[in-house]
Amino acid sequence: MTIAEAPAARAHAQALANLIARYDGRSPRYTSYPTAVQFTPAVDQAAYRGWLAALPADTPVSLYAHIPFCARICWYCGCNTRAMNRPEPISDYVGLLVREAEMLGEALPARLAANAIHLGGGSPNMLSADDMDALFDGLGRVFRLTPDREVSVEIDPARLTRDWVQAAAGHGLTRASLGVQNLDARVQAAVNRSETEQQVEQAVGWLREVGVRSINVDLMYGLPHQTTTNTLATLDSILRLAPERIALFGYAHVPWMKANQQLIEEDALPGPAARLDQAETAAEHLVAAGYVRVGLDHFARPGDELAQAASGGRLHRNFQGYTTDAAETLLGLGASAIGRLPQGFVQNAAQELAWRTAVREGRLPVARGVAFTDDDRLRGEIIERLMCDLAVDVGAVAARHGRDPGELDGAMARLSPFVADGLARIEGRRLQVVGDGRLVIRSICAVFDAYFDPEAGRHSRSL
Repeated sequence: MTIAEAPAARAHAQALANLIARYDGRSPRYTSYPTAVQFTPAVDQAAYRGWLAALPADTPVSLYAHIPFCARICWYCGCNTRAMNRPEPISDYVGLLVREAEMLGEALPARLAANAIHLGGGSPNMLSADDMDALFDGLGRVFRLTPDREVSVEIDPARLTRDWVQAAAGHGLTRASLGVQNLDARVQAAVNRSETEQQVEQAVGWLREVGVRSINVDLMYGLPHQTTTNTLATLDSILRLAPERIALFGYAHVPWMKANQQLIEEDALPGPAARLDQAETAAEHLVAAGYVRVGLDHFARPGDELAQAASGGRLHRNFQGYTTDAAETLLGLGASAIGRLPQGFVQNAAQELAWRTAVREGRLPVARGVAFTDDDRLRGEIIERLMCDLAVDVGAVAARHGRDPGELDGAMARLSPFVADGLARIEGRRLQVVGDGRLVIRSICAVFDAYFDPEAGRHSRSL
């Protein structure tokens, strides 16, 4: 840093410190609206069957299958999963996934087309080749799997094999997401994770061999013993592999919700200023390497569909994060899986035993959900556009929903602190996030959230 640059650096550091002081509260991640906090048992099996039956027969759908198994549990993990070292319970689970799909088929008005299938977890590469065959064969009996479908899967690179990749390729694998987080040995030891740069490189090589056209790498900041230095070292290792996408998530420490996080040494967690430094320095590094910054925490090469969707205003957000999938209907399969239909959200029983019992008894394993109101649809679109585009024309959105934009003037007025701090700009009823406003986008979205209670303490910290 030159002498001339020093004052500017100090000024920016002070600006970030002020940002933390004013805005580091708690807010939802807005992978949905209403958020899962609003889900209730009022949406039950009967309601879900009614929603399924009402879908138009020519409506293409997307499918999500949750695989709640891992070789080991990472202490930072917030996902619904458990450690498993025997194949029999996994194969049995897959059989029940197929039975759940068959029950959906019985409730649907026709054999609908499926344009996208996403396997999440957990670690879906815990499935054997036979398990994969059984799952895709079963889905193919219930849905019309389109020839150009997107098949995406989340992968644990430490236990990936070439045989598994080839089996997945046989079912049309097009996109893979590798969970890496951080490659520093001390950070990995602090979160019960162990994988090497060589394992990640090998995994990418196998995926390229079978023609997977888009690879994403999931990284994190804010883990115990994580520093800006080891974050950049991890980035440099990953950049050598040239993935099409990189996601850089902030670790959400919610030990009151996830018991495994209680094993993390809290004194080793970086504070808000260090977290922000890791995130922003990494973002600058990725942009300098040619990646386009997408939304809050994703980066993509300019030619990738995600970057193109972002530039064209076609980006969407769901429980898997940012996506190009524009399907209005996402059907969830498996324990804790969440689906989205035109009428609302529906979630399966989170406890695997409860889910297994329901499916064996011939019941759709619905535990809770939320039916959309007209106000939910209005606010949901505003929040999604802010999360995706960092801008929204509130008046135009209100007009699309047949609503008076004046109903949202109260929310617009509550944006005044963000405007005063140079984080947002308002022209008429058009809102644009500017400067460091991207860092507090969740807090800006919360202004439009009719359900948000800042005192409830149900969400992770905003920064």
